[in-house]
Amino acid sequence: MTRFTHPHATPTSDGQLDLDLLVVGGGHAGIEAALAGARLGARVGLLTLDLERVGEMSCNPAIGGLGKGQIVREIDALGGAMGRVADATGIQFRILNTGKGAAVQAPRCQSDRHRYRQDATALVRAQPGLELIAGGAQSLLLSRAEDGRDWVVGVRTEAGQEIRAGATILTTGTFMGAVMHTGERTEAGGRVGERSVDGLTQSLTSLGLTLGRLKTGTPPRLDGTTLNPERMEEQLGDATPQPFSFTAPEGIFPPLPQVPCHITYTTDATHRIIADNIHRAPMYAGRIKGVGPRYCPSVEDKIMRFPDRDRHQIFVEPEGLDTNVAYINGVSTSLPAEVQEAFVRTIPGLEEARFERFGYAVEYDFIQPSQLSHTLAVRDVPGLFLAGQVNGTSGYEEAAGQGLWAGTNAALWLQGREPFVLGRHEAYLGVMVDDLILTNPSEPYRMFSSRAEYRLLLRSDNADRRLTPRAARIGLVETERGQRVEAKAERVRQTLALLDRERRGGHTLAEILRRPETTLDSLVSAHPVLAGLDPDLIRTVEVEVKYSGYLQRQEDNVRRAARQENLAIPDDLDYSRLSGLGGEARERLSQIRPATLGAAGRIEGVRPPDVALLGVHVERHRRQRLPAEK
Repeated sequence: MTRFTHPHATPTSDGQLDLDLLVVGGGHAGIEAALAGARLGARVGLLTLDLERVGEMSCNPAIGGLGKGQIVREIDALGGAMGRVADATGIQFRILNTGKGAAVQAPRCQSDRHRYRQDATALVRAQPGLELIAGGAQSLLLSRAEDGRDWVVGVRTEAGQEIRAGATILTTGTFMGAVMHTGERTEAGGRVGERSVDGLTQSLTSLGLTLGRLKTGTPPRLDGTTLNPERMEEQLGDATPQPFSFTAPEGIFPPLPQVPCHITYTTDATHRIIADNIHRAPMYAGRIKGVGPRYCPSVEDKIMRFPDRDRHQIFVEPEGLDTNVAYINGVSTSLPAEVQEAFVRTIPGLEEARFERFGYAVEYDFIQPSQLSHTLAVRDVPGLFLAGQVNGTSGYEEAAGQGLWAGTNAALWLQGREPFVLGRHEAYLGVMVDDLILTNPSEPYRMFSSRAEYRLLLRSDNADRRLTPRAARIGLVETERGQRVEAKAERVRQTLALLDRERRGGHTLAEILRRPETTLDSLVSAHPVLAGLDPDLIRTVEVEVKYSGYLQRQEDNVRRAARQENLAIPDDLDYSRLSGLGGEARERLSQIRPATLGAAGRIEGVRPPDVALLGVHVERHRRQRLPAEK
C-alpha cells in the first residue's frame, strides 16, 4: 500500500498523526467519503454529532429518481454503499419514465427510514480502518507552510479535543450556522432534535473563503392510521423490482415486503388558507434570507408562484414497515403549526390527520463551490476538501456522490497519486462537479438528466461498464469485481457483433431489432442462435442496438469537445492582461481559474467570443514556452 504523508500536519506526542483522513459529518456524503478513504487504505475517522443518526434520511424516505437514480448506480459502480443500503431497505421499487427513452429512465425506491439508518451505520462500523467518533467540530486546525499558506491539519472539537489528520473533509450538510423556522418560531439546529454547528463558519471565513446562505424545508409527518386511503389513488411499485446495486445477490429481491404509496391533491380550500396566512411564512415575512430549492419548492411557493393552478399533486409515502408515520411529499412548509393543521385537513384523504411532526424550514451556511478544484479540494487551502450540501447541493444522492469523490481524491492526494476526476461524458458525477465549480449555483443544485449533454452514454444500465474497471485500477473496488465487469462488457460486444453478423430474410438481426415493434426478447425466442443470452444483458444490448445512431452521434460530439477540453490553460495566465475579454468573462475566469479551454466555455458569463479569444492567447502562450522548454 502506498504510504500516506502530509508535509505540514503536526504529529501527536508519539510522533504520529491521529488519522490519515478525518471526515466531519455522518450524513450521506460523510458515509461515502469515509468508506472510500478506508477502501483506499487510509486510517479514517468519521466525526459526527450523534452516533445513533449516521445515515439519517433527514427529509423524504426515498432514494433515486430522475437524474438521481443514475448517480446512485454510479456510486455503486465505484464501490459505494448507497445502492446496497437502498436495496436492503427498500419497500417499493419503481423505474421512472418507462414511457420515454432509455436515456432518461431512472430507478427509485421508497425506503424504510429506520432500517436505512441501521444498515448504513452497520456498514460504517464494519469497514476496516474506519473509526466512528462522537462530537462536533468547533474549528479547523491550521499549520503555516513555508510558502505562507495555511494548511488544514484537522479540527478542534467542541469538547476541546484536537484531532490531527493528513486531510480533512467537511460534510456538514445543513448544520453550519443552521436555524430552523416554523412560523414565527425559530431555534438553532440543522434537523429536529439536533443542534447546529457554529464555529466552522468562522474558520472558513478567516481563511478568506466566501460563504452564502441557503434554505431547505421538509413537510409534516402524519399518523398513517388516521388517513383515508379510499379518498386517494393507490400507487404500486413495479411488478418486477430492479435493484440499484450491480452486486445484488441472486435470489429473492427485494428482501423486504413491498407497500403502496398514495396520491392526492391540494384543493381550493387548501390554497385559500395558505394565501390568507402567507404573511406568517418566514420566507415571505423576510425572516429567511437564504435561497430555497427551485425544483423542490414549499407549498407556499407553489400557491404564490402558480396562482393559475387549481391543484398540486401530493404523494403520501410510508416511512417504514414498523411505523405508522407517513411522509407527505409535496407540502414542504414552514407555516405555523395551526396553519399546517388547517390546510392539510382540506386535502382529500387527510381530513382526519393527526400530526406526528410539523413541517419546518432550515437556513444554513454553504461555501461558494467555485472556490473548489475538480477534486473537491479547496483551491487555496491544502488539506481541506468539501462534499455535500455544504457545497450548495440538495439531495441525498448528490451528497453521497460528492462524498465518494472527495474521499477518493483526499486519499489519493495523501498518497501522492494522480487525482480521480470524471468528465461530463463519463458520468453524471462528472457533470455535477463540473456544474458546481464552473456555474457556482445561486440556489440549491439538484441533478436532472437534462443537465447531462451526453445522457444517452450515461444510462443507469451501463454505469458498471463505464466506471467499475476504472475504480478497480485505483483500488476503490476489488480487482476481481473489475474483471467481472470487463468480462460482461466483452459479452455485450460479442452479442452486438452476433446481431450484426446473423441474417434472417435478407436483414441482419440488428436491423430487425431496430424496428420499433421488435424486442430482443422476441428475437431470443425466435432465433436459436441467441439462446443462452444472459438475461441481465438483454436490456443493455437492446438499447445499444436501437439507439446505435444516436450513440454514435454523441460519441462523435465527445471527440470534438475533447479537443477543446484537452487544451490546458496555464496556471499563471493573467486574465487582467488579456485584451479583448469581456469584463464579466475576465472577472469569472480570474475567480474560477479553469484548467482547460473546454471548462472555460462552460463558465456562466463567459461567451463563445471570449472562449475563442482565450484559445488564441493560450496557443500563443504555449508557442512562447516551447523554445524555453527545449
